[in-house]
Amino acid sequence: MVYRIVAIDVRSRREGRDLQKVGFYDPIKNQTCLNVPAILYFLEKGAQPTRTVYDILSKAEFFKDKERALS
Repeated sequence: MVYRIVAIDVRSRREGRDLQKVGFYDPIKNQTCLNVPAILYFLEKGAQPTRTVYDILSKAEFFKDKERALS
């Protein structure tokens, strides 16, 4: 099973239309693909990742790279 990582409007249903697909996670193949510029854009606009997405981003060392970019 492959999980899509998407940005959605807070007023939409969870299964509603997404604003943009920003990555995917395949736990069987242990494969993660992230659109870092898009994720940074949505986070800067106030997006809040779910706990699961936060964990996926942390595993991919996303926040470590973000801190370096901001320094």
